[in-house]
Amino acid sequence: MADSTKIAVFKGFRIRRTIHQDEWWFSIVDVILALTGSERPRKYWNDLKKKLASEGYAEVSEKIGQLKLLAPDGKFYSTDCANTETLFRIIQSIHSPKAEPFKRWLARVGYERVKEIEDPELATKRTRALYQAKGYPESWIQKRMRGIAIREELTEEWKNRGIQGDREYSILTAEISKAAFGVTPSQYKNLKGLDRQNLRDHMTDLELIFSMLGEASTKEIAVVRDARGLPANKEAAQKGGEVAGKARRDLEFKTGRKVVTSRNYLQSDRRKKLRGK
Repeated sequence: MADSTKIAVFKGFRIRRTIHQDEWWFSIVDVILALTGSERPRKYWNDLKKKLASEGYAEVSEKIGQLKLLAPDGKFYSTDCANTETLFRIIQSIHSPKAEPFKRWLARVGYERVKEIEDPELATKRTRALYQAKGYPESWIQKRMRGIAIREELTEEWKNRGIQGDREYSILTAEISKAAFGVTPSQYKNLKGLDRQNLRDHMTDLELIFSMLGEASTKEIAVVRDARGLPANKEAAQKGGEVAGKARRDLEFKTGRKVVTSRNYLQSDRRKKLRGK
């Protein structure tokens, strides 16, 4: 199951990739386009698959995964993908002077992912650097990184308590959000005018804080109650979200200001800086 989708760049070419089975898998047609410049990379790939099969390399086709990747039209489609090892075999059959530099690039990307698995702190540093490059202030980044850690602790707890698949994770997350903010994540994204973007990357400080409170409370309640399976964890998610929801409403009553907002934190912060100039 793919759990993270990103774009890599090789000499100006965008290579779609996703983490699957704890390693990077790459879009084969994107790789072919980068190496050959073909105007019809999909046909090139279909012809190459037939050639590999005729040469006795049927195992290559067996190692191709149909994974959903983001297309230029903004939608996700099942796309032929391969891990680093399989891609090396495919590239060997592509006659192009760009092949060797691409192999070195691919090996480096794969190596970086392996190192991040061995030392999660490297992935954390990479994420922090990405937020800094986007212009987020350090105070927001600290909250966001802490929120990521709390979320990972919660999902790991859910996994140990019998929660399986994206659907069940989404159900529980929605329960926390409804109780904490009065809206589901999809409704929250609509409020902020988001599509595929990560909702939490567009939250204000207070929104992040109450998200953390709801998820940390949910984990604590699930542990204390020894919740097992979806129904029990759904109740724990509702109770955990209620903790954050009660705190949010109390703050809103005392300040007269709503926590849930359509504002994008980074945009709001930039506007403040512009006004201060």
